[in-house]
Amino acid sequence: MILEKVFFRDQKVTSIVLDKMPVSISLGLWTTLLVYLISIPLGIRKAIKDGSKFDIVSSSIVTIGYAIPNFLFAVILIVFFAGGRFYDIFPLRGLFSENFDELTLFQKIIDYFWHLALPLTAMLVSGFAGLTFLTKNSFLDQVNQQYVITARSKGLTERKVLYGHVFRNAMLIVIAGFPSAFIGILFSSSLFIEVIFSLDGLGLLGYEAALTRDYPVIFATLYFFSLLGLFMGIIGDFMYSIIDPRIDFESRQ
Repeated sequence: MILEKVFFRDQKVTSIVLDKMPVSISLGLWTTLLVYLISIPLGIRKAIKDGSKFDIVSSSIVTIGYAIPNFLFAVILIVFFAGGRFYDIFPLRGLFSENFDELTLFQKIIDYFWHLALPLTAMLVSGFAGLTFLTKNSFLDQVNQQYVITARSKGLTERKVLYGHVFRNAMLIVIAGFPSAFIGILFSSSLFIEVIFSLDGLGLLGYEAALTRDYPVIFATLYFFSLLGLFMGIIGDFMYSIIDPRIDFESRQ
């Protein structure tokens, strides 16, 4: 009886983890990509309009969004758009419809993103505040450098200065931090979102394993997240050296 309660799945732990892994990775990857696509243009715009009404209003909105927990915003989205009290536009659970296998390729893509709309929105709200301010501060730091003043004195347009000279230097830390941002989003958000929206990923797997005291599954999910964190950290270091060769001290000597 004890073994039946603890090992409640008649499968290998590795096969269970590998089966759930694509859901969590796809959720974290799409969220990270959207966060970068929103945060970088917004941060650049805030740096250009520093101190303006746009900068103040956008900072207020971003800060309020950052202060709202993603699981609370997920519940609000369900109440408003998933058949809670107002509208029944998006599905409440899962990543695919029941007739997914019968759909065409284009319909499968639409169905996938239709199910992913609310989870991604819930994860995005609190995810892009830090990156937006980091992008803004990086641009402001580079704008005051001597090479920018020299480029302007040569008669280059402001757009040429910003995107031809400032952008590459300001984006070094932002782009190189993509792996760590992915891990942060995956660790901090996937568990709550997967549980609320019943997404069959590693977060939900670990939660169910903790409730049923399935220790092999718990240790396997922790091992995977730790291994993924180390792997993405190594990728982040490589990206630093590729984007900014000056960080390689051996080549400088």
